[in-house]
Parts: sequence; C-alpha cells; structure tokens
Amino acid sequence: MLAVMSLFSVEGKTVVVTGGSRGIGRMIAQGFVTAGARVYIASRKTAELEKTAAELGCTAITADLSTREGIETLVSAVSAQEDRLDVLVNNAGAVWGAPLEDYPESGFDKVYALNVKAVFYLTVRFLPLLRAAASPDDPARVINIGSVDGIRVPEMENYAYSAAKAAVHQLTRHLAGRLAPERITVNAIAPGPFESKMMAFALNDPKMRAEIEAAIPLGRIGRPEDVAGAAIYLSSRAGAYLTGAVIPVDGGITAKA
Repeated sequence: MLAVMSLFSVEGKTVVVTGGSRGIGRMIAQGFVTAGARVYIASRKTAELEKTAAELGCTAITADLSTREGIETLVSAVSAQEDRLDVLVNNAGAVWGAPLEDYPESGFDKVYALNVKAVFYLTVRFLPLLRAAASPDDPARVINIGSVDGIRVPEMENYAYSAAKAAVHQLTRHLAGRLAPERITVNAIAPGPFESKMMAFALNDPKMRAEIEAAIPLGRIGRPEDVAGAAIYLSSRAGAYLTGAVIPVDGGITAKA
C-alpha cells in the first residue's frame, strides 16, 4: 500500500501545459511546478509567456497552436529536450461571442481550430513521448480543459465556444477508449467561473460578479488550487485508474443544471 500523501505526488514528472501564460493554464502550471514537476508552458505571445515562465520557474515555448506549424514547433521543442512526456494538458483555447444572426464564420473557424483541432492533433503528435512514459502502474496522462458551457446551455451567445467544448468532452471519451490499451489515460476538466482574461469582462464588474457568485451553489469564484488540484489528482497515482471522465470543477453549477 502506498502512503496516502504519495498517492498525489507528481514530483519529477514532465508536464506540458498549453495556454500556460495566464488564466487557468497558469494556475495549472503553477500547481505542477510547486508540486515538483518539470513544466513547459506554451502560447503565442512571447513576452507574456516568458514573463510567466520566469515567475513560475518553468520553460517557455512560443507556438501558435491554432496552426499545424505551431503544433510542430511545440512538439519539436519538447522532443529536443525530453525523451518522454508524462502529462499533456490541452488548455489553450479561444472564445467568440456574437448575436445569433451576426455570428461570423471566422468566429467558428478560430474557435474550432484552437479548441478542438489543436487538442486532437497535438495529442496525436505527442503520442511517441506519451507512449515512452506510459506503464501499467503509472499511465501517461492527457488532460483536456473543457467547460461547464459544454455541459449546460450558457446564457451568453458564445455558440462556437459551447459547441467546441462539448466536442472536447466527446473527443476526450473517444481518445480515452482508443488509448487505454496503450496505458495512456485521457480525461477532461470542465471549469466554471475562474479569474481569467476570458471572464474579466464579467468578474471585474462588481454587480455582474455578485450575480455570478449568487448563481454558484458554493457561492464563490473558482480559485487556483481548485483547478490545479484536479489536474494534479488526474496526473498522480490517485487518478491512475480514471479515464474517459469529464470532471466539472464549477462549484456545483452543473449539479443544478
């Protein structure tokens, strides 16, 4: 039997977090760094990325993951330094809101390219390193960041985003079934409201923030340790027997949906 605390250890694991320069990606990356993992973060904005990497003590790789070239850039950079990858966190994403009859095709294209296609192709391209890390007792892990908006219908008119996050959840299940025999688990976290650029328009307004908090059964906005804890659990021995799951980290929003 393992000691209880060692069940949640990710010390020494190699982790890639996309969209790791800010928001939920930064929260997850910081959690892994603090827990003793070796972390790579990726995004397309070099200055912001390098600033975050310096603050957290991890490695920055600039890559626009909405393109196949950006995916190759990230995979090549990690492969040049590592011969295995224990955890891939597909967090990079985009949102687009517009009224129904004004919703542009460019919005759908941008959101789907980053939120769905990049998740699929980045996972596929990292398979050699994930396979190298996989074992029956300690599988390699893929963690996709979905959303409560992919579980329930949101009030905001973010049609492409909510549909894309629902696609991420289904893609997670599909990949989980395919990769389980190779000892690679695939799970998703579906966050509710957290402090992020995506939510800043609402959370920075005291009235809107109060309304959002009042609608959350637990009565508060998510904190960094909430989402980092879920990611660490999924990446540790404690989460080794879980695959194909979509875990809402939302303060109970989807429980009442």
